[in-house]
Amino acid sequence: FQRFGLSGKSFIPMLIGSGCSVPGIMASRTIEEERDRRMTVMVTSFIPCSAKLPIIALLAGAIFGGAWWVSPSAYFLGIGAVVLSGIMLKKTRWFAGPPVPFLMELPDYRWPTLGFILRSMWERGWSFIRKAGTVILLSSIVIWFLSTFGVADGGIQMVEDAGQSFLAVLGNTIAWIFTPLGWGDWKSVVATITGLVAKENVVGTFGILFGNPDVSEAGEEIWGLVAALFTSFSAYSFLVFNLICVPCFAAVGAIKREMNSARWTWFTILYQTGFAYLLALIVFQLGTWLAGGPFG
Repeated sequence: FQRFGLSGKSFIPMLIGSGCSVPGIMASRTIEEERDRRMTVMVTSFIPCSAKLPIIALLAGAIFGGAWWVSPSAYFLGIGAVVLSGIMLKKTRWFAGPPVPFLMELPDYRWPTLGFILRSMWERGWSFIRKAGTVILLSSIVIWFLSTFGVADGGIQMVEDAGQSFLAVLGNTIAWIFTPLGWGDWKSVVATITGLVAKENVVGTFGILFGNPDVSEAGEEIWGLVAALFTSFSAYSFLVFNLICVPCFAAVGAIKREMNSARWTWFTILYQTGFAYLLALIVFQLGTWLAGGPFG
């Protein structure tokens, strides 16, 4: 890790972050050196957490036919983003300096007890139930309202065409920003925006926009309609951006607490978003060009 400008202790936050970025970011407190701790906070969320797995699963199934390489590539992409960020940030004056010597004695490893396993399962399960029953539910209700209502005949009312809804107006307003990434349609854009609340909302938004009251047919319809939005390269570009960009609001709150500085928090948000945009741009433009398509 020191070869890439990071502390050896950065490994623990990133390992924890593969489950959830919030405790992963909080685990950076064990790093004594300020510049190493800040860099760890900035890059920990690049490792895909469990909330990003539904996005990987959706695109792997709808676009890539369930290909085995999609999920592993997402994790290797996160590791690569951490390494590349460490090398780049170490060149700046904020993070420059010799590596801090690090030695840690590992404790004895023991088999977990049945009680510990059951308690851990309960805590994580109940945490997800709270999240699904509050943040995700409320977000889904707001998304449903914005995608169902719009301005028509001089007033606010339900619209038959989702393209006339408030959500479509919002998406079309900023869709041009993401056009170079290959997915400049309003549905993909608003799914990305709602993912800032909770990453599971990306899939939830597609479910609301493409959902069918007939549950037995909803899955097949969503698969096909999502597939119609993307090419292989634009889909992977969409995946890259949503994996690397700013994490959920809860993780941003953890970043703010650990940075203890509004300036560093905004710097982290801008760096993560810009870095994600650049990687997604390279994936789509270079991939399309190498496949014989236009480069522009």
